[in-house]
Amino acid sequence: MNRKTGNDRPQASARAAEVVREYGPFVGADRIHGVTHDGRRVWAATDTRLIAIDPESGEVVRTLERACDAGTAFDGTYLYQIAEARIDKIDPASGDVAASIPAPGHGSDSGLTWAEGSLWVGQYRDRKIQQIDPETGAVRRTIESNRFVTGVTWVDGELWHGTWEGDESDIRRIDPHSGTVLERLEMPRGSGVSGLESDGAELFYCGGGASGKVRAVRRPKTIRS
Repeated sequence: MNRKTGNDRPQASARAAEVVREYGPFVGADRIHGVTHDGRRVWAATDTRLIAIDPESGEVVRTLERACDAGTAFDGTYLYQIAEARIDKIDPASGDVAASIPAPGHGSDSGLTWAEGSLWVGQYRDRKIQQIDPETGAVRRTIESNRFVTGVTWVDGELWHGTWEGDESDIRRIDPHSGTVLERLEMPRGSGVSGLESDGAELFYCGGGASGKVRAVRRPKTIRS
């Protein structure tokens, strides 16, 4: 396991996040935890139900009755959902749990995403992201942050994660090898990020915690040298 630390690094310059749309609140869903995107719909974890949202209409088009109190991910076939101290692998067609593995934070886990054949799990108060084996839950790598970690997502080889401390929340791109913060998008005050996922193109979808909302945020174009 490679452990990288970034607690003493200077902050990257920040810009205001561009919130382009809000979804919700939704009936029977007081909180939004994890979010993911299956290529067509946005899935959101709402404590006891996973809901699938049509991003065009904003309507809930599917509901799965499953425990879901933290991060959510999609590997192209299955949904993965943190439920207390475990991660469930869920068939989105039937809602059945195909398998379960222990969550690395034993109940203190936050965000979740799928990339490079692994699950990546945010650890909120431990301020780190762990790459784990999706079959066993074994930790493959640890990346440390200098803020509380909420949602996590990979897009185009870039690792982004959400933070939320008090009334301040941002979305940040970090170097996956060193943990250095490369870019920050500051959310409007009071608009926290509880979950995070990219649509693979121009948007991030952000869970809004107790607001009961999901927010779409414009993903900035990275200038590569």
